[in-house]
Amino acid sequence: MTDAVFGAVPTGVGAIVVGTFPLVSGQWFVPHSHPQHQLAWARSGVLGVAVDDAYWVLPRTRALWLPAGTVHRTGATRDAVLCSLYFEPDRCDQDWTEPTPVGVDGLLAQLISYLGRENLPDDARLRAEAVVLDLLRPLPAAPIDVPGPADDRVRAVADALLADPADARSIEAHARAVGVSRRTLTRLFVHDTGMNFDRWRTHVRLRAALPLLAEGQPVSRVAHTVGYATSSAFLAAFRRTVGTSPGRYLRGDDSLEASAASTADE
Repeated sequence: MTDAVFGAVPTGVGAIVVGTFPLVSGQWFVPHSHPQHQLAWARSGVLGVAVDDAYWVLPRTRALWLPAGTVHRTGATRDAVLCSLYFEPDRCDQDWTEPTPVGVDGLLAQLISYLGRENLPDDARLRAEAVVLDLLRPLPAAPIDVPGPADDRVRAVADALLADPADARSIEAHARAVGVSRRTLTRLFVHDTGMNFDRWRTHVRLRAALPLLAEGQPVSRVAHTVGYATSSAFLAAFRRTVGTSPGRYLRGDDSLEASAASTADE
């Protein structure tokens, strides 16, 4: 299977059909859904998956379970290969009802590649599928939400920050640029996004940082690229927001280092 699938996937012998889709840098599939459950995994490169305002970055160590009917977008900031596993809901007992990150170790990665073989005998395929279902291990790390504003003035500020996460202008400066007072912009940001300006900007910066980190760039360089003066400031913001360190997040470690309950972002 090489063409993008938007909708139903042809059924196979068992519960799982595997599709492989090369993505070039900056390519994103349009929002779509499937009647099957989907597990999205990067065979190579780093993927991004967006569901509404939630956004997950997927290196090879993690995949994302998307329940049947979930509208999502999938893409890549650099060249990558998306490997999708489609699960027939009436043939598997996985009952996750929300998008769920899943750890991918060497065994699961090998099994996904194994199930992608077109000449695999039916009995071998069914045995491998059973092991895949046993290996699906949810990860606790939360997605990074970047809610999109509706107000034109807030959207102009948001677009500027999305284009340049390192933009260090204060909320006062942004307010002047869009012709409103600081107080008005502060109120509008909370009304439209559910976050204050500083917290929303932190989420934008962390979301921009994850693909760079997943590509192996040094933390110090990534921190500077997305607007932090020091690595320690970036790491503190990441832990407060995501609940773990970038390294643990990208490795797919089970345990979180800290609660993500704090909203006092940089």
